[in-house]
Amino acid sequence: MADCGPAGLREYMAAEQERIDRALREYLTVDPSSESAVSRAMHYSVFAGGKRFRPILALAAGRALEAPEEQLLPAAAALEMVHTYSLIHDDLPALDNDDLRRGQPTCHKVFGEAVAILAGDGLLTRAFQVLADHPEGREFDARKVEALRVLSRACGPEGMISGQAEDLAWEGHEHITEETVQRIHQGKTAALITAALRIGALMAGGSREALHGLEIYGENLGLVFQITDDILDIEETSEELGKTAGKDRAQKKATYPAILGLEESRRRVERYLSLALAALAPWGDKGRRLQQLAEFVATRRK
Repeated sequence: MADCGPAGLREYMAAEQERIDRALREYLTVDPSSESAVSRAMHYSVFAGGKRFRPILALAAGRALEAPEEQLLPAAAALEMVHTYSLIHDDLPALDNDDLRRGQPTCHKVFGEAVAILAGDGLLTRAFQVLADHPEGREFDARKVEALRVLSRACGPEGMISGQAEDLAWEGHEHITEETVQRIHQGKTAALITAALRIGALMAGGSREALHGLEIYGENLGLVFQITDDILDIEETSEELGKTAGKDRAQKKATYPAILGLEESRRRVERYLSLALAALAPWGDKGRRLQQLAEFVATRRK
């Protein structure tokens, strides 16, 4: 395996981001120079930057099972489309009402609310089309059907939508339990992260045991990701984050720092990171990239 130190990880993630961006240009098939505002808005939001973390996880899971790249990239592109759709809609005035995303004005600020809604809808539906159509070949049909089921559950009312709805419902409440915050994070963040890992493994033909281990890893990694995000919202600037800092506190969001404080939140990050890494133990060296990605999430600064 290539260098797994900090420099090696940066090079690895940059190379993966380039691969994913090429796949997005291939499978998104929208023309940013067209007269369609929706097409331009979709392209604007997808190629605004971002870590491409969820598709990188899908690729890492599939590669750990020795699947070829062409078998994994369509699903990776579809996952980024779903993630970007969720960001466009989350930023709308009716939800989180944000003006900045990935270091530039949010989609609705540039194109208006109606076009932003349609751009999000377009990305979500295009993602399912890509996942259903690729890779070609009857030997992949069963895998694609299962991947579609996993993705629809993760981004539907049992996953992201449920988490976002609860997040809004509990906004401003004084007495919120840790169990409630965990449930919100599991829906908002962990559901799609877990789905990305499972879909990568599914497209590689992974066993039930492999899928189960990745599910445990993903559920805990999702909590690490969101708690770290909530800590950074307090500690970093908008320029560093590429989005509006301090919004969680201003809107009285249900977060770990809000109910437990920063130090205890950091301890929760360590706990969930430990559980995520323990789930990778049976993978041995094949799980090294996944381990490294989890450690990156726990220590990131933006």
